[in-house]
Amino acid sequence: MTDGTGPAGSRAEGSDGAGSCGVPATASGAARPAGAPAGDPGRTRPAGPSAAGSPAAGSPAAGSAGFLAVDSGGSGLRVAVGTVAAGVLGQRESRVPVRTGARGIDAGHLRDQLVPLVRALTVETGVARLGTAAVGAAGFATLGDALRAELPDALRREFGIRKVALAADAVTAYAGALGPRPGAVVAAGTGLIAVGTDLTRWRRADGWGHLLGDCGSGAWIGRAGLEAALRAHDGREGGSAALRACAERQFGPLPALPGVLYPRTDRPAVLASFAPEVAACAGEDLVAAGILRAAARHMADAAAAVCPADGTPDVALTGGLFKLGEPLLAPVREALAERLPHARRVRAEGDPLHGAARLATALATGTLTLPGDDGMLCVTPSE
Repeated sequence: MTDGTGPAGSRAEGSDGAGSCGVPATASGAARPAGAPAGDPGRTRPAGPSAAGSPAAGSPAAGSAGFLAVDSGGSGLRVAVGTVAAGVLGQRESRVPVRTGARGIDAGHLRDQLVPLVRALTVETGVARLGTAAVGAAGFATLGDALRAELPDALRREFGIRKVALAADAVTAYAGALGPRPGAVVAAGTGLIAVGTDLTRWRRADGWGHLLGDCGSGAWIGRAGLEAALRAHDGREGGSAALRACAERQFGPLPALPGVLYPRTDRPAVLASFAPEVAACAGEDLVAAGILRAAARHMADAAAAVCPADGTPDVALTGGLFKLGEPLLAPVREALAERLPHARRVRAEGDPLHGAARLATALATGTLTLPGDDGMLCVTPSE
């Protein structure tokens, strides 16, 4: 694998391709990401509004139809508003994850959180009119029926938005990392999914959750580390005294660990919370280092399953798991080079919210070129 820009993932981490959502889903465009100021995680700098909230004369928002970008994931909801000319102008977030129910993702719960955030952002940024929206949602591929049925019309009623792109969060992660280029992206945090495209169709690998998959994820690494700790406690082969000591510091006496873990509804996050301890031990502990090498092989397997076979596709890593640094990144680079020698490893250009902003911008300018797919990316008119 060739290397375009240095260690992958080390950042702080119109053709027609319509699905049955109805309008050609064809994503490029550039919208710069916004960073939240220290001490205020719910908003970014408002750019250009007057004190009363209307666009100041000559400001980037004045007279411009805006876009809405949404990233709905396991840790909550992030929302950005901007314009095609100026990019992202403001950002807010809710740390309450959107619920899922019998109909999948709860569109009403998402709407109820989204509306006040967007209203606040339109005042802060002076973007009075919103023309397009892109919403990336965890679970969209299998749990997105209610979103498809309800959210576009809700956005039209509330904000006058006429065109909406609904996407899996893996697609917004891809758009943020690579934009409209062929390649593959491994998105890893508590869970893990790989997504790739040759710009004619999407491919995905893993993302099956901590019970059935997410191999190499934070939850997978944490669980493997805790298993090694319990093996050491029992005196079984494959145990790690270092990980046993870490587990006892974090969770208390190990015989009580099942009672601590199993009743929790956030078990994947609890497991993933131990992944940094595995990385911290990897420099001197062979078992911990072996866990990270195995995780890297799983990531490379997933990337190889979705990466285009022809040409020199780009491969990027994105997600909070890569903040573990070199103990994980070094074996990942090695595994990717072995499995994908024809690919070029590049840094991710942005995160999933940046990807949603790119999709919304491209939707506004008619330059959306990523392929449409009912479960991955569909564009619908809210009329």
